[in-house]
Amino acid sequence: MKMDYVVGLYNTLTNLGMKVWLDGGWGVDALLGRQTRPHDDVDIVIEQKNVPKLRELLGKQGYTNVPRDDTSPWNFVLGDHAGHLVDVHAVVFDSDGNGLYGPLKNGIMYPVASFTGRGIIDRQEVRCISPEHVVKFHTQYAPDENDIKDVMAICDKFGIKYPVGYSLLKK
Repeated sequence: MKMDYVVGLYNTLTNLGMKVWLDGGWGVDALLGRQTRPHDDVDIVIEQKNVPKLRELLGKQGYTNVPRDDTSPWNFVLGDHAGHLVDVHAVVFDSDGNGLYGPLKNGIMYPVASFTGRGIIDRQEVRCISPEHVVKFHTQYAPDENDIKDVMAICDKFGIKYPVGYSLLKK
């Protein structure tokens, strides 16, 4: 997933009135203000109410569902024949501004403070998940090598304490 494609998608969705936050690897790179590694996809957070508009827009560009074991109405991947992958995280905002991610009974959410991140991709400011929440979210599953590098880079840049176990991994 190339930088110009990410910026183009972000601008297109924003110009259509959709608020978009970058998450995942591109969200990390936006916070760092530089691309640190190649990315296979772009993770975006949007409001559930915008999913039909997103599907219609990308469908016209040849995107279809990419089946995965964790596909759901709130988390799915759309891909095209050129290999572009958009990993969609759809939320419903509650009265406090938290982004509920999936059924309420699951108890998973993007806290309101997680939507305060701002970063830069190719000299353009973009919304992204806040540094503190990027770190927090990365502690909720077993991290791979990229996750570890991302978390350490975010912690170093923003003065955030390494999560438990990460300081042992720093070389």
